[in-house]
Amino acid sequence: MEIDDEFELGHLYLSERKCRTCNKMKDLMNDFYRTHKDRGDSPSAYSYECKDCTIKRVTESRKTKKNKPDIPYCPVPRIKDVYPDW
Repeated sequence: MEIDDEFELGHLYLSERKCRTCNKMKDLMNDFYRTHKDRGDSPSAYSYECKDCTIKRVTESRKTKKNKPDIPYCPVPRIKDVYPDW
């Protein structure tokens, strides 16, 4: 009997994670974004927010930024309008 027959890759790594936003259990590899590319496929390389919740959060934040601009439009004055013509 060999150890390879008893264990699979899913036993060594967590295959599911609970999303911190929607509190649902989802597949780690398919439903979460990788945040650290250099760590390989370890569970710590994946975010704690699922892809669906991340997409909702980003689209909502972009909608509010478009509706409320921080800096009002102010055109740059031309040089001849600022300095007198001597």
